[in-house]
Amino acid sequence: MGSQDKVSDAVLRAVLILIGFTAVIAQIVLMRELIVVSYGNEITLGLMLCIWLLWTAIGSGLLGRLGGGMQPRRLVAVLEIAIAVAFPASIVATRASRLMLHALPGEILGPGAALLISFVTLGLFCALSGWLFAAGSRLYAGGKTGSAARATSAAYLLEAAGSGIGGLLAGILLIRYLSAFDIAAFVALLNLALAAMLLSAERRLRRAVLVALVAAFVLPSTARHAEQWSRNLQWRGFHVAAAHNSVYGNLVVAKTEGGATLYENGLVLFDAPNPAAAEEAVHFALLEHPRPRSVLLIGGGENGSLAQALLHPSLERLDYVELDPAILELGARWFPREWTPARADARVHVHASDGRLFLKNAGAAFDVIIVNLPDPETAQLNRFYTLEFFREARRALNPGGLLALQASASENYISPSAAEFLRCLYRTLREAFPEVAVIPGDTVHFCATAQRGTLTTDPAVLLQRLRERGLRTDYVSEYYLPFRLSPDRVEQLAADLAPRPDTPVNRDFTPIAYYFNVALWSTRFQGVYRPLFQSLARTSFEALAGGAGILLLIATLVARRRRSAERSCAGFCVAATGLTLIGLEILLLLAFQAVYGYVYQQLAIVIAGFMGGLALGSWLGVHRTAPDEMSQLTALQIASAVCPLLLYAVLAAVARVSAPALLAAAGHILFPLLAVLCALPGGYEFPVASRVYFRDPERHGGSLGALYGLDLAGSCVGAVVLSVYVIPVYGFLKTALLLALVSGIPALLAASLWRRAKTPVLP
Repeated sequence: MGSQDKVSDAVLRAVLILIGFTAVIAQIVLMRELIVVSYGNEITLGLMLCIWLLWTAIGSGLLGRLGGGMQPRRLVAVLEIAIAVAFPASIVATRASRLMLHALPGEILGPGAALLISFVTLGLFCALSGWLFAAGSRLYAGGKTGSAARATSAAYLLEAAGSGIGGLLAGILLIRYLSAFDIAAFVALLNLALAAMLLSAERRLRRAVLVALVAAFVLPSTARHAEQWSRNLQWRGFHVAAAHNSVYGNLVVAKTEGGATLYENGLVLFDAPNPAAAEEAVHFALLEHPRPRSVLLIGGGENGSLAQALLHPSLERLDYVELDPAILELGARWFPREWTPARADARVHVHASDGRLFLKNAGAAFDVIIVNLPDPETAQLNRFYTLEFFREARRALNPGGLLALQASASENYISPSAAEFLRCLYRTLREAFPEVAVIPGDTVHFCATAQRGTLTTDPAVLLQRLRERGLRTDYVSEYYLPFRLSPDRVEQLAADLAPRPDTPVNRDFTPIAYYFNVALWSTRFQGVYRPLFQSLARTSFEALAGGAGILLLIATLVARRRRSAERSCAGFCVAATGLTLIGLEILLLLAFQAVYGYVYQQLAIVIAGFMGGLALGSWLGVHRTAPDEMSQLTALQIASAVCPLLLYAVLAAVARVSAPALLAAAGHILFPLLAVLCALPGGYEFPVASRVYFRDPERHGGSLGALYGLDLAGSCVGAVVLSVYVIPVYGFLKTALLLALVSGIPALLAASLWRRAKTPVLP
């Protein structure tokens, strides 16, 4: 190797660490941007993650074969410069994507459009990132070890360590205090600086690198202008009065004639003035109670519903809970007419907290609990529509108290998809409360109580209470109530919502309601989605697991008969473990969401723990070699199969904890520790599999990113199948069983090859 190819150990390590550091920060930023422009629930996030992994796998496995004629150092430097440009370009492309589709801000996109946006905007950056991993591995192999297996293992270790550092830094500092373009400028500066170090001996390119570095130093000063320009591009046609990134999401206040609208992650959270929405949110629930004294309102108070609730003269205390303090601040600034007088009322007590955690720790009992939140479009919102929450609410109610919530419907006709969704909510409520009343309309209102004979759908009773309390309302009024509660409408809705034998119960660890809600959303765009979602939901778990098992066994038999059986086994195990690892990460994050309700605040910590576990496991795998790698591979694959079952047992135990001190300890200590432990076997396995996969240096095809590409491909399949389908439909336990099956069958292949190698050949 010539002098120009020599790179110091420190620079080699910095290159590989920066690959993971850049990728994870860009992933956090771009995913948040994509949430704003598309339908940001866990199902679409799973699709986005799948596309991210797919493009990265293409970059590592296919593009990684390119550039063999270029000096590795120069190739890595060129790719780092390209990454520095691609990151901010991807932000601009994401924010401009709605204009390309002629979609207005706040308009819900169909699944096809959301998928197309993700596929196009993530392609360039992710392909370059995967290619950079392969090029970095090649540089490491040439500059330090000369071994493909050791180079790939070291690259995996250092990339995972960089990802852990980047995730931690992004969660604690970057996304809290910097804009997307500030973060992109910071990352670009690091990549350009390292490219300059790699090209310091290249006289022809030195000037270009110096120009790029000057541009990088100028970027922070221009980031503010780029942020404003791209934000205006994204919200063209709207007057953006305020834009704020909180740890929970992106918040935008758009001013309109006579009012304002608050968008959270691109979707309308509420608008004001909107007296119809404000009145309906609280008056139906409070009129169902003969004399409400204590009320808990969860969410949505800034649009005037809080002020409407205070009109009831019997009310003595109103606790209002809002998760994101930034929403409270924006409400005070931009919705003063609806918010300021209500906030000043001595009966109002505002809490910036998660509604479920507040309910668990409140201690006080309530006459009425009102859930004034959007439909269960995400796992975070779904927590307020599950059997576990309904039981928690029942325990917090006074005798004769009631729980009220609402869901989108239609005025006169309930479509089959909407009926399926509403039936699920109704049946779940009936599991917790013996009496449930449903009020029809564009928005269906559910009221539930443990004391029979409390609720009514008789408009005369509600009108009498309306008059007795002296309420002056425009929409929940003596003119509107008799129509809303006409006997034929009430009877028709009751028939539509009557549970069927196959109607499921929505639970924390089986969040089927948000799957039905997404199925309902998808039918707004193309009718083909409804039968697809229905057929998937009605497929038995036994059929799914049986089909997956058969396919895996066929792949096992094919791999065992190949001449390079051990090499095929290593790739098979890495792909299966990649799928299992992404499944464990999703389960861990959704479980945290179900218990605590603020996973976006803890997301970076859990991801950093996961990447730290991968790095620690990879370090052990690199430094603890064994004479028989197939026995190691078998043991590690068995460990990957056992992990999902052990994780489910721990998560189920945590879900039963109610003591605040134990819950706090579990959130800050146990979950990060579980992330490390879940990732440890997978990180350990990659170096072991690398030694098997690259045992014959003449057969690795020159692509040091091939095995990493298989790992990403397995993760890609897991991201989409598990988040879109398996977890919401079958729940955590069956998902854990499926993951155990996926990792267990490759373990059988590894064990059989190990035994075959140990069997002496008879003469």
